Amino acid sequence: MVGPSRPQFVLFGSSIVQYSFGNEGWGAILADLYARKADIFVRGYASWNSRRALQILDQVFPKEAAAQPSLVIVYFGGNDSIRPHPSGLGPHVPLLEFIENLRKIATHLKSLSDKTRIIFLSTPPINEAKIQENWSKKLAEPDRTNELCRIYSEACLELCKEMKVKAIDLWTAIQQRDDWLNACFTDGIHLSSEGSKIVVKEIMKVLREADWEPNLNWKSLPAEFGEDSPYDLVSADGKTTINISQGSVHRNMKWEMCNGH
Repeated sequence: MVGPSRPQFVLFGSSIVQYSFGNEGWGAILADLYARKADIFVRGYASWNSRRALQILDQVFPKEAAAQPSLVIVYFGGNDSIRPHPSGLGPHVPLLEFIENLRKIATHLKSLSDKTRIIFLSTPPINEAKIQENWSKKLAEPDRTNELCRIYSEACLELCKEMKVKAIDLWTAIQQRDDWLNACFTDGIHLSSEGSKIVVKEIMKVLREADWEPNLNWKSLPAEFGEDSPYDLVSADGKTTINISQGSVHRNMKWEMCNGH
């Protein structure tokens, strides 16, 4: 453990989470936005479903931990929605069980702390043709459809509405781009940098609009060791210094200007 302590944000899910620091991913973008403000922890497990998530929930989020996360972003659903295999193997989870699994995950996270905030990401769409192109030699037959993704996405959103938990409709958000089929995926399933930008925009919109105390929007959190110092860069007048602890001049994308659409 290193100090000083910061708010902890945990990304918990399957491959969309595990791979979120690659390809200019959404996890990496969040880590950049919250540098000096919050620590981003990745608990992503490629190919996992909600059933496996329940098996390790207490280990990832122990109730007796000295410090509990300020924010947990959860994603499961893509693997659950895969068609069942005749052998009984594979990650498929029936829809009603999937809903109850998400309910148990949300209930556990709510019990961690009064200050632990939760956002669920719904199942994103897929490019079926690209999956066939990239995965046909590895998989016996196509086992994912965009329609099944929609069904599992809507189930997640409906549950979150019932439980009063924040949720992001990724299935709809990603398809707002005219070129989403080709622009938003690396292999038809996993997100490209363009797909990740959509995820971040939607997360930023939730954090900006949520009536949470404290406010977890990156612009609202203080920068660690952000006080003025004579060791800061000297300004053009040669007499004062410039405090860049809150600066974002290095970013190509100005997230504070994004409206989430």
